[in-house]
Amino acid sequence: MKTSLLPIVLLLFASRCAASQINITTTSVPNGVLATSYSAVISASGGCTPYTWAISGALPSGVTSRVSGNTAALSLNGTPTVAGTYSFTASVTGCRGRVSQSTYTIVVQSTSDHVVALTWIASTSSDVAGYNVYRGPDGLHWTKMNAGLVASTTFSDSTVANGSIYFYTATAVDIYGKESVKTAAMEAAVP
Repeated sequence: MKTSLLPIVLLLFASRCAASQINITTTSVPNGVLATSYSAVISASGGCTPYTWAISGALPSGVTSRVSGNTAALSLNGTPTVAGTYSFTASVTGCRGRVSQSTYTIVVQSTSDHVVALTWIASTSSDVAGYNVYRGPDGLHWTKMNAGLVASTTFSDSTVANGSIYFYTATAVDIYGKESVKTAAMEAAVP
């Protein structure tokens, strides 16, 4: 009887996720103003999801953290109730146990010292009822600033904190309530 040996093929698969490092990509968060809506986003990339987030230290009183639906970001939202300086560390862990952390400081001022004055070119549509103005911490996440439509092409934001960067965009709203796409984001650095 003739015996033949069949070749054995061994395939090894390595996941790039397992080897890649997770990193927090947000280097700073904005400061805040007492009794004024606060919003910041801390983002991570690399590694593999789902991510697990943790906060150690103190967020400003009235501000809470919430993980985004895809777990790639941690949102900080609320209304600061006590002025002061708050330091905390955000940690993120990828699905393979790799960890990244970053430390942040938020100064909550009693009052705002500055105003960001915005102007834009009017829409050429004949049925524009007004405009909405949005502010965000990173040019990706937006909060509407105006309670009702802005009738002119100017808007002043007097709720900004010292030493912070904000992003702004606007939309036109027609008489039927349909909102246009957002304008290109504009950055404002508050000294």
